[in-house]
Amino acid sequence: MNVFDNPLGPGHLWFDNLVTPDGTAVAYDPQARIFVTAAAFCANRDRLGCNWAAPEPGALCRSCAMTTLAPDPSMPDAIPHWAEAESGKRWVLDNLGRWGWFGPEDTGPSPVFHMLAEGPVPVSMGHAQGVVTISVAEADPVLRTSRREALNEPYRTMIGHLRHEIAHVVWWRLSLRADFLDAFRAMFGDERTDYGEALRRHYGNGPPAGWEQHYLTGYASAHPHEDWAETAAHLLHLTDIADSFVAAGLGAPDLPATDWDPYAEPDAARLTAAAAAVTLGVNHVNRAMGLPDLYPFVMSDTARAKLAFVHHWLRRGVREA
Repeated sequence: MNVFDNPLGPGHLWFDNLVTPDGTAVAYDPQARIFVTAAAFCANRDRLGCNWAAPEPGALCRSCAMTTLAPDPSMPDAIPHWAEAESGKRWVLDNLGRWGWFGPEDTGPSPVFHMLAEGPVPVSMGHAQGVVTISVAEADPVLRTSRREALNEPYRTMIGHLRHEIAHVVWWRLSLRADFLDAFRAMFGDERTDYGEALRRHYGNGPPAGWEQHYLTGYASAHPHEDWAETAAHLLHLTDIADSFVAAGLGAPDLPATDWDPYAEPDAARLTAAAAAVTLGVNHVNRAMGLPDLYPFVMSDTARAKLAFVHHWLRRGVREA
């Protein structure tokens, strides 16, 4: 993620800022990728802390307009949890916008989001035909940690959920192309195999022995759809880690250049190698504070090939639609 210029003078702004250092209200323009002062603010600014610009006064920004089902505000913590989920959604949409996805230049359908609060029954997050369902309760760090430990996951965040579920939308969009499915099946397997049975087997038996040699996560081994979504989410993790590292003014000998733009990098192998080197260094720094590794995953040769496949299609898919 970029570190942004202050439109009114010295200093910088971060992606979620609502005001400049001197307190002037600003909005983020996701098309120009800059902060501006002369803009209509999103109608969710006061309620959810949305800092994106809207097309006109009183309207929702492009990201908030994608949410067609909001959580019940009478449920405990529904509004602050929803605000955090929307913040993660804006971050991921801006990531994908660097490759042209879901912005004004993308003539295909954008995701539709159902943001749901949880009662006694958990909400199943998922995707179906362009509709993404998100449990906003996962913004609660205690709930999220308990589920991460119960499922033996090394990583679980709201941004991670959104990258994974939006990746399913990207797959659905790409599957409409005549030249995508055969290539996908050759790399990931046949997604027409029974999905429900695959998940029952995964949750009943766990991932197969030696899954680390073929997949980035154990869950990716459950079904080709999940392998794609996990791999695409990891490509976004790695690209944005590298991009944020460069934007923060940090340097490393493995970076191609000091002004390198990971989102513009055409070589997937160079991108993943540089990002992996950055994550190793930041993992080491985290350990100095007794914190978990930033990126607690190992990329096998097969996983790197899958990352390269996803990189290829995410970069070309919108341009050739």
